Formats: sequence, C-alpha cells, structure tokens
Amino acid sequence: MEKEEKNIDKKKEKDHKDNGKKKIEELEKQISELTDKNMRVTAEMINTVRRKDEETSRLLKYCNESLILEILPIIDNFERALSVTSDNEDTINYQKGILMIYNSLINVLNKYEVKEIEALGCEFDPSYHQAVMTEEKEGTKENIVLEVMQKGYTYKDKVIRPVMVKVSK
Repeated sequence: MEKEEKNIDKKKEKDHKDNGKKKIEELEKQISELTDKNMRVTAEMINTVRRKDEETSRLLKYCNESLILEILPIIDNFERALSVTSDNEDTINYQKGILMIYNSLINVLNKYEVKEIEALGCEFDPSYHQAVMTEEKEGTKENIVLEVMQKGYTYKDKVIRPVMVKVSK
C-alpha cells in the first residue's frame, strides 16, 4: 500500500510537472505572439506618423499655390498694359508706375520660388508646354517652340501653369 501511495504521489508529481511545463509553454507562446503583435502595431504607428509628416510637409510646401495661380492672370494683364506703345506723356508716366508695380509682383513671386518657364526656341516638352497651334516653317526643325501664347510658371519644383505655345511641324 505504501508503495502504491508512493507511485500515486510520483504520478501526481509528474502530472504536476507536466502541467507546469505545458503552462510555461503556453505562456511563452502567448509572450511570443504578443511581442510579435506589439512589433507590428509599433511599425504601423511609425508608418502612420511618417505618412502624416510627409503629407503635412507636402501641404506646407505648396500652401501658396492657389494664391499664386490667382496672381498669374494679373501679371499677364500688367504685361499686356506694358506692351502698349505710345508717344503720349501721360501714357508713358502711367506705364512707369505700372512697371514699378509689375516689378514688385515679379520680385514677390521670385521670393516664393515662382519661376517663368523658358520656351521660345526650345524643343517642345509636354511636361512644360501646352501646344495650342502648329505651323510649318521653312528652316526650322520639327517640335520647336515658335511662339509663346501665354507664359507658364513653376512653383518650387512643380509646373503650376504650362506655357501655351505654337510649335513647328
């Protein structure tokens, strides 16, 4: 009987150890799963913050674009007014004032990295130019800008208004 009790005690002890090992394995598995989940959630948060920062940076970089787009037609009108030729003293004086205002606006646009796109005599580039007319011209290679119909501009590194041009055939 005593031997049976010892066997029962040993069996209980062995079962207890086996249950403890199983419990440890289960807990280690849970720790591993939670650690993996924590790393994925952390990586997702880092990516979310990075995307938010990139979006904010992009928005701040081009925050003045809509204002600049509204100023460009005003610049066009100033250029039209300055292209008028006259011998009248009053008109000449008005043009001097218009030129001063025009130069001030151009300086402000330059300060904000708005640059005119050069086109006349250049090869047509659809990323900068918008062809509105074509013309065959003797002695001119194909796809060369013959005339600028409306100036185009870049804002920082982005084309905000392509140059409207006449291109050779």
